[in-house]
Amino acid sequence: MRSAKVTRTTAETKITVDVTLDGTGQYDNQTGIGFFDHMLDQLARHSLIDMKVRCDGDLHIDDHHSVEDVGIALGQALTQAMGDKRGIVRYGSCLLPMDDALVRAALDLSARPFLVWNVDLPTAKIGTFDTELVREFFQAFSTHGGITLHVDMLHGVNSHHIAEAAFKAVARALRDALEVDPRKADAIPSTKGAL
Repeated sequence: MRSAKVTRTTAETKITVDVTLDGTGQYDNQTGIGFFDHMLDQLARHSLIDMKVRCDGDLHIDDHHSVEDVGIALGQALTQAMGDKRGIVRYGSCLLPMDDALVRAALDLSARPFLVWNVDLPTAKIGTFDTELVREFFQAFSTHGGITLHVDMLHGVNSHHIAEAAFKAVARALRDALEVDPRKADAIPSTKGAL
């Protein structure tokens, strides 16, 4: 079973993340940030990664540390759960429509983290959530998950729809990339022999 548990404790946050890559998309995410929980639920549901996140953060300051640190812990858990990446497809992409929003995500589980973020969220807030934190999450997640990740907004006017489409598009791309390739289930998907 490809699964991992990561605990991360700092002066700003205390986080536990459990993931099972070969899941059904079950989720139980509690960070104290309602919109962020909703986005994590989407990430789990559409990637088919079973995910449980607990975060006790310094929300009296703002949401930044909690969102970023959950991204770090989730990326670390993904890396641990993949192991040596034997048999994975490795690449994934998705063009995801959500009402007015159309977002494209493409990724490579390469162990070479890089984020290209071409997403313009037109409002500073979604409810009480700072929209700039969407990018912060994906920066932390891609860095600590060893993911080359490109996210491009092609259309969109509603910040909630755009952010949710981004999470769902990344989730669907992850789902494809994490699948075991039936033609090469015993091989590392690289001419180098390691990822």
